[in-house]
Amino acid sequence: MATIAIFLPAFLLIFGSLPFWDILRHHAKLSGVLMSINAAVVGILIAALYQPMLLSSIVTPTDFALAVILFTMLTYWKLPPWIIVLAGATGGLITSTLSFSF
Repeated sequence: MATIAIFLPAFLLIFGSLPFWDILRHHAKLSGVLMSINAAVVGILIAALYQPMLLSSIVTPTDFALAVILFTMLTYWKLPPWIIVLAGATGGLITSTLSFSF
C-alpha cells in the first residue's frame, strides 16, 4: 500500500501529461521549466550519491582507487553494468581480505 501511495502520483502525472508532451516541450517558457526540473533532479541524484556512498563507503585510499577504477571501466571503457558490479564485489572482497591480513 505504501509503494502505491508513493509512486501513484508520479505515474498519474506522467500519464496525464503524455498526450500533451509535444506541445509542452516546444513551448518556450515551459521548455525552460522542464530544463530546470531536469537540473533539480540531477542535483538530487548527486546528493543521494554523495551522502550514503562517498561519506560511508569510501574511507581509505584503497576504496577511493577501487571507485575510480570502476568509474573508469563504466565511463571510458563502456563495459556493461553487470561487469562493473561483479568487478566491484570482487575488488571489495579482495581489499577487505587484504586489510584484515595486515
